[in-house]
Amino acid sequence: MAGNAQSKAERGNLDAAGLRFAIVVSQFNSFITDRLLAASLDALKQAGARPDQVEVVEVPGAFELPLAAKQLAATGKFDSVICIGCVLRGETSHYDYVCSETARGIQLAQLDTGIPLIFCVLTCDTLEQAIDRAGLKGGNKGYEAGLAAIEMGQLMRKLSTNGAGSARSKPGARSKRSTRNRK
Repeated sequence: MAGNAQSKAERGNLDAAGLRFAIVVSQFNSFITDRLLAASLDALKQAGARPDQVEVVEVPGAFELPLAAKQLAATGKFDSVICIGCVLRGETSHYDYVCSETARGIQLAQLDTGIPLIFCVLTCDTLEQAIDRAGLKGGNKGYEAGLAAIEMGQLMRKLSTNGAGSARSKPGARSKRSTRNRK
């Protein structure tokens, strides 16, 4: 029955003109994250972003991505923030904690600030898997993250002008509808 619905879906376009982006990149496993960063920058450039529209910040590791990304998003200067990292499975449970808490932290920061935070953290069992996702066999996830940042930045602007994103301008603000339904 859903196929019969006549609705217009909102989407962001892939035009980076006028948008501002931050990229937070982990220095750990830099032989992978450098490739992801280069591809993200390439995607932004190909879509019309100028160098002055992009700010790159380095952090020590993936675990530090959420805090830096949240700080950047909270400034209100950026339409999207790309979070780049690479975590490779080792012999201990450290991998599980870093992956889980990095993903959780990025999601919470996104929800707290209302700014799209694009998750480009490779979580791979082997170095070969990471290499494949950073430009060889599987394309480059950094490039895909750049496109997602553009699309989400544009979509948030559309939703804001349509009235649907009015809470976005005030990080942590709730819409009237969400507070009205609380008991």
